[in-house]
Amino acid sequence: MEKRILLMYVSLNSGHLRASLGIEQAVRHLSPEAHLANVNVLHYTHPWVEQFVKKTYFGLLRTCPRLWNYLYDRPSVVKKTQGLRGLIYKTNARKLKSLLEEFQPGVVVCTQAFPCGMVAEYKERSGLRLPLVGVLTDYHPHAYWIHDQVDYYVVPSEKAKDRLRGYGVAEERILLYGIPVEIRFAVPKNRSEIFQKLALEPTVPTVLVMGGSYGFGPIAELVRELDKLTSPVQLLVVCGKNRKLFERLSERSVSFKHPIRIYGFADNVDELMEIATCLVTKPGGVSTSEALTKGLPMVILNPLGGQENANAEFLVNEGIAMKAEDPKEVKDLVKELLASPEKLQALRRSARKQGRPESALQLARHLLSLA
Repeated sequence: MEKRILLMYVSLNSGHLRASLGIEQAVRHLSPEAHLANVNVLHYTHPWVEQFVKKTYFGLLRTCPRLWNYLYDRPSVVKKTQGLRGLIYKTNARKLKSLLEEFQPGVVVCTQAFPCGMVAEYKERSGLRLPLVGVLTDYHPHAYWIHDQVDYYVVPSEKAKDRLRGYGVAEERILLYGIPVEIRFAVPKNRSEIFQKLALEPTVPTVLVMGGSYGFGPIAELVRELDKLTSPVQLLVVCGKNRKLFERLSERSVSFKHPIRIYGFADNVDELMEIATCLVTKPGGVSTSEALTKGLPMVILNPLGGQENANAEFLVNEGIAMKAEDPKEVKDLVKELLASPEKLQALRRSARKQGRPESALQLARHLLSLA
């Protein structure tokens, strides 16, 4: 019998999409004959709503991060917005019904809470018996995920599991697989070949700087600070979709004291993480999960609020990352790390302890058993 798996996410160039693609890749690896669809739910149902939500979300993050922190995972807000969310789910029901009838999935997988709630609400209204799996892409499960019609939740840590139990989710519905990452991140690579390809020195510490898919944060200032380090260092900077940042840094690259490689939306992040001594980043769930599979120590700067604040707290408390308040403090922490092999090793051990390189494959096996 043909296995049919419907994957749902929200927003292009997001961790939700990368997790969804990681799951798709793992399923195809285990079962090439499986039939999969990977759907951007907001774009599928109402493209204009997708643009509105994206602009509103990023606008909040840039101008009113405190408001986003207030709205995020606050029980009173979740309760007050329940009616609005129900109305939105209802207006999307017709298109969701068409998608389900056309594709005929054996299981639905959501890497973001909105489509998960939409499918859960549809299941409840229609009486549809269809396995629904919610895959968390951050380390802190928020209340918007909670629905009786979700059959399984995939979580990244014991603490996330405990939090879901606190919401009343039964133990057997919680799967501790980790945040799904692409298989390539779990595969060790030849470091010497990567150093040679990038024309870098294997014996010099390498600092990888990332600002997420959209190149958020004071990356240019951060790079200037890191270039002030007095000991030898090599810098790898990933700008994501931030074209202005990429052009700005590229123009100034000849003036940097230390060797530097600047990337836009890099498709070789697994290689960059393989050779990095440490990672400086905002704490997005998927990117930090990728780093954990590589046992990569982290210095965290500028969480975007909400889920990223919670991610930062988890990573720091687990001894995986150090948190900085500004670019100068990042430089000081990186300097401290590079001068202390023992501290680097301790962070690396903690990262490997929390890393789950088999996450996508474990989940893929479970999905194939449900489909």
